[in-house]
Amino acid sequence: MTAPVGGTVASAATSSAATTVDRKDQNSKDMFLQLLVAQMRYQDPSNPASTTEFMSQTATFTQVEKLQELATQSAEMLSLQRSLSAGALVGHDVSWTDESGATRTGTVSSVRFFAGEPVAVVGDTEVPFGRLSEISASSD
Repeated sequence: MTAPVGGTVASAATSSAATTVDRKDQNSKDMFLQLLVAQMRYQDPSNPASTTEFMSQTATFTQVEKLQELATQSAEMLSLQRSLSAGALVGHDVSWTDESGATRTGTVSSVRFFAGEPVAVVGDTEVPFGRLSEISASSD
């Protein structure tokens, strides 16, 4: 059985925030399209809106949509990079400060993921990556 070491890692909030943003973005897309259709439906026939204006709005909407896709892909790549970096620590010596303020050291035997966040297993202790203060090649 392992004893967890307390600590927080910033990206846990980031991943839950990204989920919330995605839902809001979907509502924004739907709202934009509803407003655009309503604008076209209820425009004054004697003074119709410019096609240039509609094209500009559509182009802006497309740009925002592509930026959102890019942000999602960047977040996925960051998550993958963190996972690969975490796995590379197995067998390395690490140092961290425990709850009592003492500096502890040990060799990483495995890496676990809790809620998408990497945690180094050192002996019987689970150390969140945010608490690691030093990483070095194993002395063995």
